[in-house]
Order: sequence, then structure tokens, then C-alpha cells
Amino acid sequence: MPQDKRIELRIGIGGKHDKPTLLIPLKSRGHAGKRGRITGMSTIDAGAANLQGHELGVATVSGAIRRGEITAEAHATTLIQQARVNSDLASFITIDETAVLEAARAADLARAAGRNLPLLGVPIGVKDSYMTRALATSFGTSVLKDFVPTRDALVVESIRDAGALVFGKNNLVEMSYGLTGDNPHHGQTKNPYNKAQVTGGSSSGAGASVAARIVPASLGGDTVGSIRVPAALCGVVGFKPTPGRWSGDGVAPISHTLDTTGVLARNVDDCILLDGVVAGSPSQTIGAHPDLKGLRIAYAPKQYLSGVDSEVETNFREKLLRLKNAGAQIVEVDLGEDFGELTERATWTIFAKETRPAIMEFLKLQGIPVSFDDILENLGPAIRGAWEHILLPSGRGYSSDDAYNDVLNKDRPELQRRMMRLVFDRADFLIFPTTPCTAPAIETQRRFVVGGKEVSDLVLAKNTIPASCGGLPGISLPAGLSRSGLPFGIEIDSAPGRDSQLLAFARRVESVLGPVAPPPGFS
Repeated sequence: MPQDKRIELRIGIGGKHDKPTLLIPLKSRGHAGKRGRITGMSTIDAGAANLQGHELGVATVSGAIRRGEITAEAHATTLIQQARVNSDLASFITIDETAVLEAARAADLARAAGRNLPLLGVPIGVKDSYMTRALATSFGTSVLKDFVPTRDALVVESIRDAGALVFGKNNLVEMSYGLTGDNPHHGQTKNPYNKAQVTGGSSSGAGASVAARIVPASLGGDTVGSIRVPAALCGVVGFKPTPGRWSGDGVAPISHTLDTTGVLARNVDDCILLDGVVAGSPSQTIGAHPDLKGLRIAYAPKQYLSGVDSEVETNFREKLLRLKNAGAQIVEVDLGEDFGELTERATWTIFAKETRPAIMEFLKLQGIPVSFDDILENLGPAIRGAWEHILLPSGRGYSSDDAYNDVLNKDRPELQRRMMRLVFDRADFLIFPTTPCTAPAIETQRRFVVGGKEVSDLVLAKNTIPASCGGLPGISLPAGLSRSGLPFGIEIDSAPGRDSQLLAFARRVESVLGPVAPPPGFS
């Protein structure tokens, strides 16, 4: 087989299957990715697969399976092929193919027996920060690469109860602590629109796998933008609920104040469907709306357009005009000259101060067989250096208890007051570019130029952190492609607790903005 790329795939425990290490030949476009874990290998009958099945979204797949138009097994087969062919993206750490196909066959039997579940037979990716029963969960680390939980995170349990299949565990930044998608143990995740560019993080594999049509949706996590940033850079939809709407039980934490679980998908309909399953919210009417009449949309150019690339600003203003032409009332607001400083001080202090105690408590409560110090010692140099600098009391960037209490009790409430008084008392929603630039190059991911200035990768969260600190729900929508073919993202936020209204509005905005072309070679 001279044309094949022979990739070493480490075979581990996947459910009840226990296999030795093998060398599996995979036909691959481009070069082989780094070592990944694919357990319980099986023979794929490509002829039985729906050749266009990888293009189907969650709602479309569930409806087609329910009506008997496709089988769950054939659809899962198609996606497994898609994962194999695109292994060089490093979007997954673990896929148990045998378990996926067994679950798909069980879904087909359940459908034949008359079961009617909202996600029956639909494969969903899961960020490897979520615990998954009988499926290795590394949290992006090397020290936990062989850890196999005995229980699911509650969100995973919810989607399984609704009939979904856990397709595999998505790659991520170690312990979800980064914004670019770099992982020294499991590989740098690559952007399907251009493999030389980053995906964003920390839900890097989720963004890449949804954009590459490997899965129709993936569960992610968001503390300062870890769903919305990769959604924007990979041209997919990323929904961050109001904190507490989706459970974080069984998911590796960073900050109990800022964390939320959520989802990346290819359209808003699928976010609505998954939100209904996980949050138990009333079902929404899914479908396009003709206009935006009667809706008020705020934008804050002094805060959210400051320091962004000119092409990002031009694209945003064009899309804002399109929304205005569709009937929306555009309201310009000003959140204050110190808004950026206030938001960054509050967010990053809370983020850093809460991480160490949150992880220590999580490891203890979940019975995970390592300590915080074990994880720290085995981190890659970039994340380890950051942890030693800001998480440890001996670090030069460590925040005092007084500084933490000050931002928690003064700065954060002030940010929330401004959001309510200056934005949501005057408008229904807030809109802005999700990221200040399109996806940076992998080779310059730590330092690059935005708006004519050299910046660090933290700039990718510049526009997403206000919603994180303020406890707002937010959703990033694809908003076209740059001259170089990289996606733009536009984020919409609403007041806390208005998730259903936000999703319904986002569906209307999506219909006005129109579709974005898939990555080259992935349609």
C-alpha cells in the first residue's frame, strides 16, 4: 500500500473493549497528524455509508433517522470515515469506533421498536474536559491520558438519555487553559479553512471537527471565550449559555464564577435543539423569519471595535447595515473609557484566583487519581509557566485575597450594572465582532499583529470576556470570509437568563446573514 500514510494509533480501553497496540493504515489527505487514540478498530463498509451524511446537522440527522430515511449505523460509518481521512487536523484525542457503531446499531433497533427520542442515533463530539463513562478522559493532559471515568458528566448523561452517541473526545488546550489550540501531548489542532492557522481554544478540537464535517456538533466549555473564539475562527456557531443553565458537574473547572458548558454546531437550529435537551427549556419554533422589525440591537464601537483589524471592522459594519435593512433598530452605546481596563482586571483576576482551588476540589470530589501538583509538573512549558506565575502563591502574578475580593465585589458588579443600564435597558441585544482578527498563523500564535500592534494570544478573548465576567449568555455566528478565506464571527449577547430569546433572535440574524461557505475540500 505505497500510497497509504501509516499512522500509529494507540489502542486503549474503550468501554468493554481492550485491544493491543496496532499499526493501522489510513488513507489521509496531507500529512499524518500526531498520535491519537482510536480504540476498538473495525472494518468500515464505505458502500453502506451515505456519501453526503457528513453535511447533515443535528436536527436534520435526527429527523432523517426518525423517518427511516437513513440508519444511524450508516451515518456513523460516514463520520468515522471523515474522521480517519482528516486525522491530520488533530481534532480528536480518542474515538472508540467499535463503541460508536454498537451504539448506532442499538439506536436503529430502538427506532425500529418505536422509540422516539430527540437525538436518537446522532453522533456528538465531546470536549475532553468532560468526564465520559468507559471512555478515556485526559482533560488535555499527559498525566491523565489513561484515566477512564466510571460516570458521565451530567450534560453527557443528558444527551445520551436523549439518544445521542458520544462520537469521541475532542482535543483541547491542557486543562482548558489557552486560546489557540496548542497541545504538546495530543497535537496542535489545525483550522480546516487553512491548516497553517489556529482554531482558537480551548475548545479547539470541537471547533475544528464541526467545521470539518466530522461531527454535526460538539460539547464545549467557555470561561473567557473558549466556545465562542474557536466558533468564530472556524466558521461555526458557538453558544455559551447563562452560567448555571447547563450543568458543569463532571467537567474540569477553571472558575466557578466564569465557567459554563455549551455547544458548537453548524447552525442555530441545532443549538436550540441541544439547549432544549440539556436545559429542559420549552421547545422553540425552528425556522427562518422574514425580518427583524421591532428589535433593538445595541453596538458599542468605542469598546468593541477598538483595536480590531480593519477588515474585521469593515465586515462587521457591513453586516450591521444588513441587519438594519432587515428592520432592526441599531442603537449606539458607550460603556465608558475605562470599560476595557475594568473588564480585564475583573475577569483575569477571578480567572486566575479561582483555578487552583477549583481544580483541587474537582479532583477530590470526582476521585481522579492525581493531585494538582501532579498535573502542574506534567504540563507543557507554556501552560506550566503561566500556572507558576499566576496560580501559585509564590508566583509574581498571583493576586492577593484583597485584590480578588475587590474585583468580585466592586468591579464585576459595576460591569454588570453598566451592561444592564447602558445596553439592555435600551436594547434587546448587544452585537460585536467575536474576535478582533481572523485566525492567526500557528507559527506566530503567541505573538502576532492586530490593528497594526503586536499583541499576545490573549487578545483573542478581548471581546468575549465582558459576557463571561458579566454572566451573560452569548452566541457567535459565522459572518463571512476574509480576503484570505478565513472566517469572521459576530457575537450576540443578551441579558442573563434570556437564553431562549437570544437563540430565537440568533436564528433570525442567521437567516439574514446567510450561509458561509464550508472549508475548501470539506463540502
